[in-house]
Amino acid sequence: MSRPKTVAIIVAAGQGTRAGGTVPKQFATLAGKPMLAHSHAALASHPDVDEVLVVIGEGQEAALATALGDVRHVTGGATRRESVLRGLEAITADRVLIHDAARPFLSNRVIDDLLAQLDCYEGAIPALPVADTLVRFDGMMGETVPRDQLYRVQTPQAFVFGALMAAHRLWPAEIEATDDAQMVRDTGHEVTIVPGDIALEKITHPADFAAAEARYAAGLRVRTASGYDVHRFAEGEELWLGGVLVPHSKGLSGHSDADVALHAITDALLGTIGAGDIGMHFPPSDPQWRGAASGRFLEHAASLVAREGGIIDFIDLTIICEAPKIGPHREEIRASIAELLRLPVSRISVKATTTERLGFTGRGEGMAAQAVATIRIAETGA
Repeated sequence: MSRPKTVAIIVAAGQGTRAGGTVPKQFATLAGKPMLAHSHAALASHPDVDEVLVVIGEGQEAALATALGDVRHVTGGATRRESVLRGLEAITADRVLIHDAARPFLSNRVIDDLLAQLDCYEGAIPALPVADTLVRFDGMMGETVPRDQLYRVQTPQAFVFGALMAAHRLWPAEIEATDDAQMVRDTGHEVTIVPGDIALEKITHPADFAAAEARYAAGLRVRTASGYDVHRFAEGEELWLGGVLVPHSKGLSGHSDADVALHAITDALLGTIGAGDIGMHFPPSDPQWRGAASGRFLEHAASLVAREGGIIDFIDLTIICEAPKIGPHREEIRASIAELLRLPVSRISVKATTTERLGFTGRGEGMAAQAVATIRIAETGA
């Protein structure tokens, strides 16, 4: 038998006004990348999910492209129910997962549990039991509400495609459903529950961002890697250090702008995620990088770290040379690196040393730089 086709629909059409900020919350930065990118990556990488469709709001195409690049999407409607229906109408599938972008930290375990239940039920939802005491309140405390059969419902919610589409077709237009599971259940189908995940808590208010960041950070591990680079001095070249043009009688020779400081930091960041070295990403044999600003290399490395869910915590750079003196330019170099990495200057350290006139740097033949990068990242695998 062929494997059933599974499509995931991420509902990201809201304006997120309660979360504050200048952009809708699904595009706001959370744990180093747009909130939407977390759940999209989790669903797109799952082996049983064949396709991911994003439903966005009117005029949000540019924000989506910035967050995810060129991904399949449709424009939603005025309500969540209308947005889900437009997503359903745009796909063909045997099984469908409906997920809210405001629940970014989605695990494979939840997806596995949901899809497994579709062999027996038309729908399955993740949910957490209510732990707090519940009471009725009408100006004064009333009776206690039994909680033994009460659950907090989360997403993604999984359905047999035909059952969910039929539920949407039959649902009265004048009534707004709280979620898709309600619609499937109320049209006569069975919906079961699988254990939810505290990491799937919905982000609605500004304080929720801080709580989500804390939950995410608790699961991160520290990684540290080093980078080292050398360039020789040459007449007629400019001397770029950390993205700053430093006045000197000679510059450094290289295929790009030969910024020895940024090259060392780039290699250090690539090392933290096991992504090779600068030459693998920007080969000296490729003419497009001739004279290129090394800030582009550093920004690329930082974007790869972010794509892996990593957070850059600290950069420590040591520049090794007899001349020029680095001290007068230290703070400008720190600020330049911080701007390229979008970090506070306090998280950038720049030092300089000599080799007491020993070796090639001591003879004034060139410069070297050594960098150490520290990041936090979620570990994958055992």
